[in-house]
Amino acid sequence: MKLYPMKLIAPCKDYIWGGNRLRREFGKVSDADKIAESWELSCHKDGESVIANGEFAGTTLSAYIEKAGKEVLGINCEKFEYFPILIKLIDAKDNLSVQVHPNNEYALREEGEYGKTEMWYIVDCDSDAELLYGFKNKISKEEFEQRIKDNTLLEVTNSVKVHKGDVFFIESGTLHAIGKGILIAEIQQNSNTTYRIYDYGRVGADGKPRQLHIKKAVDVTELAPPRYSGKPAGEEVKKNGFTEQLLAECDYFRVKKICVEEKCELEANSTSFNSVLVIDGSGELDGMELKKGESCFIPSGYGKYTFNGKAELILTDIG
Repeated sequence: MKLYPMKLIAPCKDYIWGGNRLRREFGKVSDADKIAESWELSCHKDGESVIANGEFAGTTLSAYIEKAGKEVLGINCEKFEYFPILIKLIDAKDNLSVQVHPNNEYALREEGEYGKTEMWYIVDCDSDAELLYGFKNKISKEEFEQRIKDNTLLEVTNSVKVHKGDVFFIESGTLHAIGKGILIAEIQQNSNTTYRIYDYGRVGADGKPRQLHIKKAVDVTELAPPRYSGKPAGEEVKKNGFTEQLLAECDYFRVKKICVEEKCELEANSTSFNSVLVIDGSGELDGMELKKGESCFIPSGYGKYTFNGKAELILTDIG
């Protein structure tokens, strides 16, 4: 079976807080009024990537992996029972709910899937945009529960003014909320489990208040300030024709930003597949056109590949 770079068709999600920048600026297609999220690399049952080109065109990514064998994921993925990550573009026209994600142990026990550690790269944002990231100070579980009841939780949460290029690493258990006017690339564990704590009194499409998950949120939330800054994990490194910067790295994923001026050579070796997401500009990856808002999966063992063009890429693998 010949290995080749696979352009992916992303399923899109219509949530009440979403906008339409993903449609206007990133070329996403949906029948829905809003496109809040596009799932750029997904083997999750709630929305799977579909291969757009080559021998497996029209096949879901998970079906391809099942047929080709887990070797296409790489040696570093052998420790995972399921496909390890999910990559999204998220357009928050309005504030998202205040929420938290459980760790693996809790999520597997209660939800039957992985927990969620994630990272956000701020692709763009309004000049006054803010997000919620942990607490200002450490608080007790009793205070947390009382403030949820009293509707005073936002008095003790940590609001952060954001800028294009900021990076937020969000371990499971970290209270968080994307604020309005922010467009992000999110790389996360392969999970869709979210415990909503506060939602500004909004109602869903059915006219009823959106469901909250207070008990489970109280179980899993780390009641302390965040341990990480909003900065990339590494410095920008100049290479031949491009720059490379480590954004975040953990047991579940490694994420780099690649800024290509003319040409760059990368490699998907035996250790891991590569995911390439174009967040600005365009070019060709081994002759396959990739433009802003498009992504591709490159199987482990494919070897060296070349991107020609002028573009900003998010490169994700399993370290």
